[in-house]
Amino acid sequence: MGNLDGKIALVTGSGRGIGRAVALKFAQEGAKVVVNDLDSDVGDAVVAEIRDMGGEAVACNGSVTDVDFGERFIKTALDNFGLPDIIINNAGYTWDNVIQKMTDEQFDAMMDVHLKAPFRILRAVQPHWKKASKAEQAEARRVNRKVVNISSIAGVGGNAGQANYSTAKAGIIGMTKTLAKEWGRMNVNVNCVAFGYIETRLTEATDEKTEIEIRGNKIGIGIPKSSADMLQAMVPMGRAGTAEEAAGSVYLLTLPESDYISGQLLICGGGLII
Repeated sequence: MGNLDGKIALVTGSGRGIGRAVALKFAQEGAKVVVNDLDSDVGDAVVAEIRDMGGEAVACNGSVTDVDFGERFIKTALDNFGLPDIIINNAGYTWDNVIQKMTDEQFDAMMDVHLKAPFRILRAVQPHWKKASKAEQAEARRVNRKVVNISSIAGVGGNAGQANYSTAKAGIIGMTKTLAKEWGRMNVNVNCVAFGYIETRLTEATDEKTEIEIRGNKIGIGIPKSSADMLQAMVPMGRAGTAEEAAGSVYLLTLPESDYISGQLLICGGGLII
């Protein structure tokens, strides 16, 4: 028996890194998972991984920034499993530059993936959750549903070279607190996790130039080893966090024990605050 038995969980950006670790953790705890990744082969591989371990999963791949993605994501859950219980807005990346060199495209890209995409997904699920909540209240039954939005310590304290990313990650905190107030009467818990220095392909310590392609744009990933060493030294626990540890912080906010926690920001950073 798992702590999430019978739950239906949707996780964006769950083909790699933290998102993958979240999807696998949820599946291990008994949830049925809707996986998403920009790259279909990567998303499908996580679905296969979950099924191989005896779990249930389907993929809804593609860019979360597509105008119709939110509706399609929710429909995938409804068509395959039923009404979603848990939504994790995790998908994202960084596209850094100092403000005087940052283009409108760079700025807008971060708003689209980190802020507008979660907005569209949550807007799409609201009518379904409202209808279910009314029926449950009529039966004197309480069912809690969970949203965990993903932010960053850059959204809390800012970070040089990330005016776009930091602004978007600060915005998702505001959205979290607003929806906690709007959706409380529907018994929906809306919380946010801000990550510190977590080991992923985006933060890999490397002095080699590495790029990924997103919508035709070449995006640099990884950080110089000297910068990684400095970051690690700033963390009170003396090391970067793992994807599994990051997933654990998200998982905590989906447990029944979190049913009276809403509108909160949890920093998962090994003691690193800003």
